[in-house]
Amino acid sequence: MRLRRFGALIGAATALSLAVTACGSDSEKTDAKSVVQKAKDSKKITIGIKYDQPALGLKKPDGTFEGFDVDVARYIAKQLGVPESGITFKEARSENREAFLGGGQVDLVIATYSITDARKQQITFGGPYYIAHQDTMVRADDNTITKPQDLKGKKLCKAAGSNSFRRVTEPPPDGKLNIKGVNLVDASGYSECAAKLKTGAVDAVSTDDLILAGFASQQKGSFKVINQPFTDEKYGVGIKKGDTATCKAVDDAITKMYSDGTAKTLLDKYFGGTGLKPVTTVPPFETCA
Repeated sequence: MRLRRFGALIGAATALSLAVTACGSDSEKTDAKSVVQKAKDSKKITIGIKYDQPALGLKKPDGTFEGFDVDVARYIAKQLGVPESGITFKEARSENREAFLGGGQVDLVIATYSITDARKQQITFGGPYYIAHQDTMVRADDNTITKPQDLKGKKLCKAAGSNSFRRVTEPPPDGKLNIKGVNLVDASGYSECAAKLKTGAVDAVSTDDLILAGFASQQKGSFKVINQPFTDEKYGVGIKKGDTATCKAVDDAITKMYSDGTAKTLLDKYFGGTGLKPVTTVPPFETCA
């Protein structure tokens, strides 16, 4: 009799253990649900964008947002099943984008986010949705810098979290030009870089041509871009590492954005008249991994 009772107790404990394990498995499956599935289920999504980049990601005084990246974010969200009313925008600065994705503060990052091998170790990239080129911006009345090599001995702005300065000052693989004697001046972001350039605290700002064109357009007559590009900057959609389902859905959305003419319309809207000649064909995609 005692053996029967003991066996019954063991059976009950085993059943309880299996039930708990099953519940845990369901919880883990829920936690691992892709962004695209969550978006379809909830009709909501949180997207990291820049708040201080004219023509790309800008928060206006009335609290609304505008720019190429912002409209790309809205388009992709719509293709994922989320209406504009279901989008929450969150400021993603260059230095916190990987942490925001890894920690779940945002679902996607669409913020002039150049795809690099180092970043691909930490996150998954959809796209790219555009390929920009690094160039250099100076004050409109400065004729001493006409090519990147003229930055030797000059003060170049170094935006926190950005790799652009490395393209100028370091050799490959991180750098490109390996120009020695450049004096780097720290700034919190490219809006501060533009302010420092205007006051003479720096002599130049070097980063993606779309970013520079936005600042030059916003403050007409203050700056000029020297039109000496020297890199390809693949703007990707940042996704939590390993979420390949969302990556593929994002790639499908970008393909449609170019094929239906939306990409050209947005590029003309924000960069028409700046002297840039935007590419309006879908860029080659990275491997979703």
